[in-house]
Amino acid sequence: MAKIYHKLVRDRIPEIIEATGKTCKTQILSQEEYLQLLDEKLTEELAEYQESKSLEELADLYEVMAAVVEARGWDLSQLEAVRLEKKEKRGGFRHRILLLEVEE
Repeated sequence: MAKIYHKLVRDRIPEIIEATGKTCKTQILSQEEYLQLLDEKLTEELAEYQESKSLEELADLYEVMAAVVEARGWDLSQLEAVRLEKKEKRGGFRHRILLLEVEE
């Protein structure tokens, strides 16, 4: 009996599955399909982190973010540069400020 997944998995997952004596079917995605499934994977990994609050799940989320950066033709140094630029202009989140109201 086969279990159907239709989900983006890490590169070594088919090898790991086959090492257990099971077989699996895979396909290589087009760039468009890959980007779409990466976006879905971001949502999945974020939900898993929000549920567990574990460093391991946060690492999974970061790995998917790194894959998105690469798939879109950027690199992590560009992401970090944009993050630092925004932090310089607007600040970070260290002060734990909750905005309650703005009066016009």
